[in-house]
Amino acid sequence: MKFFTLWNVLTLAFSSLIFANDAPAIFQKVLKPDQPTEAEIVVVLPPAEIEKYITKVEQSAQKDPQWFAEYSQKAKPGVPLPYHEKIGLTPQEYEEYLAHWAKREIKAAESVKLMLRKGSDGRWSIAATGPAGVISSLRFSEKEDQWKSPNGTLSRLPDIEADPQSILGAWNGKEWRFEEETSLSKIKENFAIGLTVDKKYHFLVYRAQEMTPSGTRLLDQNLVIRIPAATEPASR
Repeated sequence: MKFFTLWNVLTLAFSSLIFANDAPAIFQKVLKPDQPTEAEIVVVLPPAEIEKYITKVEQSAQKDPQWFAEYSQKAKPGVPLPYHEKIGLTPQEYEEYLAHWAKREIKAAESVKLMLRKGSDGRWSIAATGPAGVISSLRFSEKEDQWKSPNGTLSRLPDIEADPQSILGAWNGKEWRFEEETSLSKIKENFAIGLTVDKKYHFLVYRAQEMTPSGTRLLDQNLVIRIPAATEPASR
């Protein structure tokens, strides 16, 4: 009987420990608490041949910047602009541009390590090495489904269902945003976690922008971290 009682106590204690360290759903299969995980900062590289088409579009935009700004705002974000004769390309050139865009590659720029941690306040953070360290200041509350940053609170946006033509290709995920506008500047801060449609990679995507009322860019940070879906946490 003593053995049975002791075993039950140990089982309950162990179960409590497991549940105490259980990560929120958004981190499941991405990061494990208190275990370092290998990851990569990646960049998107279109083929060099695409530059001549981009130059033509930029030159056309300078001829009628107001129209171009309005047209861009109406377009789907993150994918090539729909064809219009005023973007500076012929129909054939536009098709060539899309063909080059389809050949873009996502290349690893730097290896980093990530570690999921739970703070004493119950919020979760991702400690990161190197340039990825910019996300280390974010704190996630599972109950509120919000991230807190030094700027403010990032609230949930609609789920991401990225188009195959988007810069990172087809992937699905969850996204949060902080946005604030004052007489001095406008700040946007976004963070997203997702998985490619082919289920090969997880993405952590961070972006922070700050602009003056006149449109001068004060800050533009872009970070894409890629984690192979099959990767196990690295040894300490």
